[in-house]
Amino acid sequence: MPRIRWRPALTAVALLMTANALQAPASGAQDTARDTAVNAAQDTADAQDTLDTQSTTEAQGTTDYTLDVNTRGKGPRIDDTMYGVFYEDINRAADGGLYAELVQNRSFEYSRADNASYTPMTAWTPTGTGAVAAVDDGNRLNERNRTYLRLDPDGSAEGTGVVNSGYSTGIAVAEGKRYDISVWARTDRPAGTPLTLALRGADGAALASPLRVTARGDTWAKYTGRFTATATSAAGRLAVTAGGTGTVRLDMISLFPEDTYKGRPGGLRKDLAEKIAALEPGFVRFPGGCLVNTGSHQGYDEASGFQRKRSYQWKDTIGPVEQRPTNANFWGYNQSYGLGYYEYFQYAEDIGAMALPVVPALVTGCGQNQATDDPALLRRHIQDTLDLIEFANGPATSAWGRKRAAMGHPKPFGLTHIEVGNEENLPDAFFERFTEFRKAVEARYPDITVISNSGPDDSGSTFDRAWQLNRDAQVDMVDEHYYNSPQWFLENNDRYDGYDRSGPKVFLGEYASQDNRFRNALAEAAFMTGLERNADVVQLASYAPLLAHTGAVQWRPDMIWFDNTRSWGSTSYETQKLFMTNVGDRVVPSTASATPALSGPIEGAIGLSTWATSAAYDDVRVTGEDGATLFDEDFSGGDSRWTKAAGTGAWTVEDGRYVQSDAAAENTLVTAGDPAWRNYDLNVKATKRSGKEGFLVAFGVKDTGNYYWWNLGGWNNSRSAVEKAVGGAKQSMAENGTTIETGREYDLRVSVRGRQVTLFLDGKEWGSFTDDKVAEPFRQVVTRDGKDLVVKVVNAQDAAARTTIDLGRGARVAPTARLTTLSGDPDAVNTADDLPITPRTSTLTGVGAHFTHTFPPNSITFVRLGLR
Repeated sequence: MPRIRWRPALTAVALLMTANALQAPASGAQDTARDTAVNAAQDTADAQDTLDTQSTTEAQGTTDYTLDVNTRGKGPRIDDTMYGVFYEDINRAADGGLYAELVQNRSFEYSRADNASYTPMTAWTPTGTGAVAAVDDGNRLNERNRTYLRLDPDGSAEGTGVVNSGYSTGIAVAEGKRYDISVWARTDRPAGTPLTLALRGADGAALASPLRVTARGDTWAKYTGRFTATATSAAGRLAVTAGGTGTVRLDMISLFPEDTYKGRPGGLRKDLAEKIAALEPGFVRFPGGCLVNTGSHQGYDEASGFQRKRSYQWKDTIGPVEQRPTNANFWGYNQSYGLGYYEYFQYAEDIGAMALPVVPALVTGCGQNQATDDPALLRRHIQDTLDLIEFANGPATSAWGRKRAAMGHPKPFGLTHIEVGNEENLPDAFFERFTEFRKAVEARYPDITVISNSGPDDSGSTFDRAWQLNRDAQVDMVDEHYYNSPQWFLENNDRYDGYDRSGPKVFLGEYASQDNRFRNALAEAAFMTGLERNADVVQLASYAPLLAHTGAVQWRPDMIWFDNTRSWGSTSYETQKLFMTNVGDRVVPSTASATPALSGPIEGAIGLSTWATSAAYDDVRVTGEDGATLFDEDFSGGDSRWTKAAGTGAWTVEDGRYVQSDAAAENTLVTAGDPAWRNYDLNVKATKRSGKEGFLVAFGVKDTGNYYWWNLGGWNNSRSAVEKAVGGAKQSMAENGTTIETGREYDLRVSVRGRQVTLFLDGKEWGSFTDDKVAEPFRQVVTRDGKDLVVKVVNAQDAAARTTIDLGRGARVAPTARLTTLSGDPDAVNTADDLPITPRTSTLTGVGAHFTHTFPPNSITFVRLGLR
């Protein structure tokens, strides 16, 4: 995932107003033209929703539309696998999330390699008397599980032990439910060491009757038991206490609910697994994401020094959980690999989805941007990929198929697709290595589709180069990723209309609008109508990320939110579910009229900013297109003409320059000038003094959430772009690989003419763009689903959409239709306690070949018509 900077966005209508969009053309790109012959004798009706949705909309205004459907026409076929889910262990999606383990740091493997605050005793508190220590020595459980807990009880009555606090608020238990505990132990005490296992609240109150077991022998053995909770708590604790004397060693202290998904011991958290299953996904892409291709590509062994920051290597994640090595998660915590490749394959099979694994290509992405030049290591990873396919598909008599069978699945999983790499910013280095993977896989397994990617963004030099390489090599499928503003999604419904139908197919593996409000879901839905319309090009698509624990958020938006006891779908979840459970078999050609829109030039003041960087600015000058000076600032008189709009950073005038000296502060925007300025040139001199990035020069500034800025040396000084912010959410307008040198003065010029912007760096044209795309709020697509016609309409505006729907000559449909509607306040957010955006079903009467229906403001409506 690329780095995102965002703020809550505007309503769809405000988006249109802010954009000053040009008049939208009729949606001629949306499918083939309708059959223009209309039978005057056909059925005509004003359809009525039995729940009377129309009566609530009149006060907000109504816009008239037409929607023409060519029921005789045939658009692209839609694969059953078109919509799926992307699972990555981000936001505690695995440990503390989908993986139902309740004990945090169960194997005492946490370290500073995972997170600067971690130690092997993180989440554990010593209790009683005697000595307690996490130890890494030759008495360990095994070579890949290197740290264990050593207790030296001193014979006291209270014993010696530890208490685990679980994840977030604690260990969640429910009265009457059963919980399975296990612990590996060894003791040097000939008579054995008594262990007491107890579930209790944070206040010490018992949550279950304690269990007692005696560890015997100085070799590792596994001990198990079962609690039945006598009370409900979201803040439970697990206590393990040793009595007697001597030394007892403990590891893999584990607690699982008995009631997991499908009832599997050590399995998945039931409510989360069921919410994902309810989407009816066609595929599951796993295990990432940035954690796949970041860090070292070495193994977890003595030769590498037991490297703790590794790319995700599938062989680490199969077999008995106590033998799976730990790893640092890219997102700043530890990953136990208790949820590994076998479990991913099994879950995909459980929910009827295609498994789609991603393997590292030995070129790191996600800001690391390093290519590993080690032919032997590359060969090893290629062989690992071939072994993965054998693990998934090989007979139980094959080397890796035997391992799958030993884990409980003798039947092959039936893998058909595999992806190599994720969001690499070095397209040539990536593609060189990808080609080697692809050749090896196609030689051994010609029926496997090998998927490439196009980098971390929807456009730019990396995207263009990656696509050129993929096209030239006739790659089967290319994975695109982008996270953009609602405005971008409304503007880019036609993105795939012009893609080459004979070129590589598109896997839209990660996308989302930058917030979890209903307005974001509306924009995503509008965009999804374009995905379906282009189902012959876009064959797979998945929103991202999938899961987020409220107490451990590294990224938002997210589809499903949860805490230790509850889970709920975001507004985007409800939107994705509506589309995913009503896909259909084939697109039916349709067109719709457009929304009247305003036009006008880019207007706004100017600004300066930094991001995790100290920079100095000087000689800021703004001139009109007639050459008249609108603003001239050399800072000889201080900074009284500047407003510290963001309220961050440390801005002072030093030696006649405007300096922002805080190299850690992010978005330190200061502004000056007139918000009504148009058609002007902005000149400024800028120097990076220190820090991670370069500098930010803003223009067209309306306020802190609505502006353009030239981001030079952004993304850890790996590239540069012009970004447009609408309601705080950003999208890229132009981009290249420019990086910024520390200590060098740059001469910058931004020329704004109408909606055309041209940028100059040290007197040379850097790039240009025209911001004239229309953020069309009314979008539609129609699909055939068996004997039904599904009309999918998105109305992402504050006005109702009174729509005349024409199904064409000779169309015969049932007189009633089933409506499923998502509608509400565009600022609505689904939470654990309030779900304002959920589907509502109703019956539409008076349906015929020609009828009228008013779609509510800010709504997504699926009209399911029965064909006769």
